[in-house]
Amino acid sequence: MKSPYKIIKSLILSEKGSRETEKHNCYLFRVDQAANKIEIKKAVETIYKAHVVKVNTMNCRGKMKRERSMKYGRTPSYKKACVTLKAGEKIEIV
Repeated sequence: MKSPYKIIKSLILSEKGSRETEKHNCYLFRVDQAANKIEIKKAVETIYKAHVVKVNTMNCRGKMKRERSMKYGRTPSYKKACVTLKAGEKIEIV
């Protein structure tokens, strides 16, 4: 099994993520592209010591960016996971 710290890359802090946290007790994470839902669930439970109810994943395509000339490049694609925790539990954001 992979290390939990290699599966969970970072916690996504955004306005949309904050609304999800307040409404549905759901946190957004940037995760490894090869990770599946079961691995993500175990990694979050190991790192944050919280009980995970549900995991939703989505592959986000990189955005088009224009370089100095008329050439276009692309930012890297990534995988995002929306992890719902058990009612009453939360992750401390430092």
